[in-house]
Amino acid sequence: MSFIRRGTVALFFCLLTGSALAWGPLGHEVVAELAQRQLDPAAKVEVARLLSAEPGASLRSIASWPDQMQNDPAYAALWRATRSQHYINFHGADCAYDPPRDCRDGQCIIAGLKQQVAILGDRTRTDAERLQALKFVVHFVGDVHQPLHAGYRDDKGGNTYQVQFEGNGSNLHRVWDSGLLSSRNLDAAAYADRLATGEQTPLPASALGADQYVQWARESCLLTAQPGFYPAGHRIGQAYVDAELPLAEQRLRLAGHRLAIVLNHALEH
Repeated sequence: MSFIRRGTVALFFCLLTGSALAWGPLGHEVVAELAQRQLDPAAKVEVARLLSAEPGASLRSIASWPDQMQNDPAYAALWRATRSQHYINFHGADCAYDPPRDCRDGQCIIAGLKQQVAILGDRTRTDAERLQALKFVVHFVGDVHQPLHAGYRDDKGGNTYQVQFEGNGSNLHRVWDSGLLSSRNLDAAAYADRLATGEQTPLPASALGADQYVQWARESCLLTAQPGFYPAGHRIGQAYVDAELPLAEQRLRLAGHRLAIVLNHALEH
């Protein structure tokens, strides 16, 4: 596929300890904004109805909630139950998926997506349950398109991969989380405008179902395995930023498109 090429982007993420942030709030909001613009009328109405339980809420405002709840003691149990569903650890550069090994007891993003999409689409569930599922679906679709949420190296999503960037010591995930997207100096709406206009690479067709979530995760994993993913000599220069920012944006655009497809399907009735 066209989006699997040299290089990728690694935004903030900790696979083993600490928080499980992916694109950071801006990236997740961009994905949500792109999806909102592609919702079918019926899905748009149902999203608005579910969100009405939290006045002023939008897909953008809920997009980072599954990360943010870790700081709320009221959600401590839910955080523990879902924290491993923000990512998947593959075990080699071929990114082959072995569920008993890679998603034991349903603790991976593939299973998390399948579970939360099913709850969202189940009209026998309470609105509160479905709203919570909506928050997870919006977030998890963004996460699975962040390459290091489906990596195969044991470096905690780039947290332990030290780099030099703009003359300062940092690590790979911090550079991408705080530097790349913010370098555009755009808010989420303006960023979505940028990604929705101009010359566009055709988006791949997307079927739905658990196998599709496997495909999305493997796409991300394969990106991490490409030459150039980790900067040569642990140094990030302008050439690297110029090469990787467009790919990061491509993944955001694809995530927004696929999130809209998922929501349209789950909320079509």
